[in-house]
Amino acid sequence: MAENQLVNDCLHRHGGALLFMAPEWSEAQRAVQCQIVDVFALQVVTGYIRDPQGKLLLEAHPSVAAGRSWSVAKAAQLVRNDARPERWVVLQRDNRAWGLFWAGGGLHRCRQELLETSQSPALSSAIVPVTPEAVLRLVLNLETTDTASAQAHQAVVSPAVVGGSGVLKAVLWTSMAWLVVLGLTAAGFLGVLREQDRKLELLLERLPPPAANS
Repeated sequence: MAENQLVNDCLHRHGGALLFMAPEWSEAQRAVQCQIVDVFALQVVTGYIRDPQGKLLLEAHPSVAAGRSWSVAKAAQLVRNDARPERWVVLQRDNRAWGLFWAGGGLHRCRQELLETSQSPALSSAIVPVTPEAVLRLVLNLETTDTASAQAHQAVVSPAVVGGSGVLKAVLWTSMAWLVVLGLTAAGFLGVLREQDRKLELLLERLPPPAANS
């Protein structure tokens, strides 16, 4: 998947944690809500516990809907104190940040960043492939069919339905492509609007003051 050029503007380091924020986010905005994502196992943090030694352990689930939200400062603190800080990315709960992360190449870029800075050899073996099915299951909370149910379904399915998984895969890839296009279009449109606002402000500053009535 092609990486959007705005992705680099989304990456930040704060309190020992890797952040992925909307491009217009600034350090002063520490109260915005975020989730913590395990970018290697494709899971979202739902809470935390402590091991017998008192070490913090983040708990994650493969569903965005199940994930909890924290402020930037709190999320960074949780990541810093976790026993496996190299697994996590603090993701802003913002439509633009989400689009760039899930459909604009942000997830892949965060994986690269953490692999380059981590000393843990276990990360590479823990990577879950980023497929349209995996991302949609994570974001839309799709349930997987258990083996017994799948076998029972296959016993009664007609030959005409065989190969439907290929059709589903094509639909999923198409959906992901449209998400990318939508994200790029929205990002470009917002950029044009900001540029127009800036030009309008400059024009207003250059206008002479109105003449006083004589």
